Amino acid sequence: MSIEAHGPCLLQEVKMADQSLLSESALGWSIFALVFLVILSFCWVYIRKYQSRQESEVISTITAICALAIALITSALLPVDIFLVSYMKHPNGTYKEWAENNETRGQIEDTVLYAYYSLYSLLLFCVFLWIPFVYFYYEEKDDDNINKCSQVKNALKYTIGFIIVCAALLLIGAFVPLEAPPNQNGTQWEKMQYLFEELGNNHGVPALSFSISSLTLIGMLAVITYTAYGMSVLPLNLIKGTRSVVYERLENTEDIEEVEHQMEKIKAKCEDGRPLSSRDRRNLQEFEDKLQVLQRRGRHLEIAESHCCTKVGSALRPLKILLGIFFILFALLFVVALFISNLDKALHSAGISSGFMVFGTNLTNPLNELLLTLQPVFPLDYVLITVITMYFVFTSMAGIRNMGIWFFWIRLYKIRPKRTRPQALLFLCMILLLIVLHTSFMIYSLAPQYVMYGSQNYLLQSPMPPGNNTTWTTKTCDADAPQDECTVTKSYLFLHKFWFFSTIYYFGNWVFIGVFLIGLLVSCCKGKKSVIEGEVEADDSDMSEDEYVH
Repeated sequence: MSIEAHGPCLLQEVKMADQSLLSESALGWSIFALVFLVILSFCWVYIRKYQSRQESEVISTITAICALAIALITSALLPVDIFLVSYMKHPNGTYKEWAENNETRGQIEDTVLYAYYSLYSLLLFCVFLWIPFVYFYYEEKDDDNINKCSQVKNALKYTIGFIIVCAALLLIGAFVPLEAPPNQNGTQWEKMQYLFEELGNNHGVPALSFSISSLTLIGMLAVITYTAYGMSVLPLNLIKGTRSVVYERLENTEDIEEVEHQMEKIKAKCEDGRPLSSRDRRNLQEFEDKLQVLQRRGRHLEIAESHCCTKVGSALRPLKILLGIFFILFALLFVVALFISNLDKALHSAGISSGFMVFGTNLTNPLNELLLTLQPVFPLDYVLITVITMYFVFTSMAGIRNMGIWFFWIRLYKIRPKRTRPQALLFLCMILLLIVLHTSFMIYSLAPQYVMYGSQNYLLQSPMPPGNNTTWTTKTCDADAPQDECTVTKSYLFLHKFWFFSTIYYFGNWVFIGVFLIGLLVSCCKGKKSVIEGEVEADDSDMSEDEYVH
C-alpha cells in the first residue's frame, strides 16, 4: 500500500496524539492553577492570623503574602516538572507518539524552564529588593521627625546594598567556569569569549542557579535552626496538651498573694519614717514589675477560661493526640529517609570533589519508593509533595514561634498571633521563603531518583548469541542510561550546577539530623506548656495588652 494511502490515517493518529497531549497538559496546569489559588488563600489567612491589629500596614501585609505565595508556588512546580518528563514515555520505556519528536519534547522542557526562570527571578526580586525596601521603609517610619520622601530615600539607600549582593552573585554564577576552556594556551580575550559563549548557550542558567543555591544555603541554616526543632516540639506539644486553665488561675492567684505579701514586708520598714535602702527600693521595684505581669497574666487566663476556643480545644483533645502521633511518625520517617540517603552518599559517592552525588539509589529509601509508586497516578505525588512542603511550613512556624527571631544571641522579634509587628512579619516571610526554597533540595536528598527522572524507563538491548533475535530489556532511568533516552528534570539542573553547594548540603543534612534528635530530647523533658504560652511577658507594653484584650 502506498504512503499516500496511509497519509489520512497517520494524520488522524497525530491529531489524536496532540489532543491527548493537550488534554493531559491542560489537566496538569489546571491543577497547578487550583493549587495557586489554595496557596494564595492559605498565605492570606496565615499572615492575617499573626498580624498586629494596631500596627498593621497594607504594604507590608501584601508583601508578606506575595513573597510567601511565590515561594510555595515555586515548590509546587517541582511535581509538575517531574510529571511532564515522566509522561513522555510509556511504562515499557518507549516514547509516546507525540514525544518521539525532539522538537516537541524541547517545547515542553522550555515551558518548564521559563516557568522556573520567572519564579526564581521573582524570588530574587523579593529577597534582594522588595522585602528589604519595605522593611527599611517601616524602620524609618518609627522616626516621627521624618517625612515620606526621606523614608523612601533612606530605604532605597539601604536596599542598594542588597542589589549589589544580588548582582555579584549573578556575575559570579555567570562567569565562574564549570569546565576548563578547550584552548588552554589561548589568549585572555579568547578565554573571555569562551565564557560569554557558554553563558549564551546555557541561557543564563548557571547565573540564576548560583544565586538561588546561595539563598538555599541560608535556607539550610534556617531549616537546621527552626525546622529541626519545630519537627520535635510541634507533635509533642499536641500529644502532651496544655496545663489546666483552672489550675493555672489558682496558681497565679497564689503567686500574686505571695508578691503582695513581700511588698508589704518591704513597705513596713519605712512606716516609722525611715527611708528605704537602695537594695530594698530595687527589690520593691522588681516586685511591682512582677505583680504587673502576674495581674496581666490573670486577665489573660480569665479570658482563656471563658473563650469558646479553649472549650473546643478540650473537646478535640483526642484528635490532637492522633495528629501529634501522625506528625511524630512523619518526622521519624523523614529523618530515617534522610539518614539512609546520606549514608548512601557516604558509602557510594565519589566523595567531596563530586559533591557526594549519587545517581540512583543503592540503599532502599522508603520515601523515594513511596514517591515512585505514587508518581504515575497524577496528582497523588503532587499531594504528597504539597503535604511535605506544608509540613515544613507548619513545623518551621512552630520552631520560630517557640524560639522567636534571633540574630546570634540577640532576640530581634517575637512571633505571636495578632501581635506581630510589620517588620517581624517581613522577617518571618523571608525565613519561610528561604526554608521553602531549601525544601526542593531536601526532597532531592530524600528521593534523588524521583526528582531526577520521575518514573521514566528505557529499553536496553540485551546481548544474544549470533543467529538469535535481539531482545530488549526495560530498565529504570539512571545515570548510565543513554542521554537521548532519559530526560532530566529542570529542577535538578537548577539545583546541582555547582558541586560545592551539594557538598555543603550533605554536611548540613547531618547537622539537621543531630539538631532534630537534640530537640526531640529537650521537648520530651519539658513539661506541658501554659494555655497562654507566649502571650504575657515582662517586656510587653500596655499597648500590646490592650490589643489582645480588645
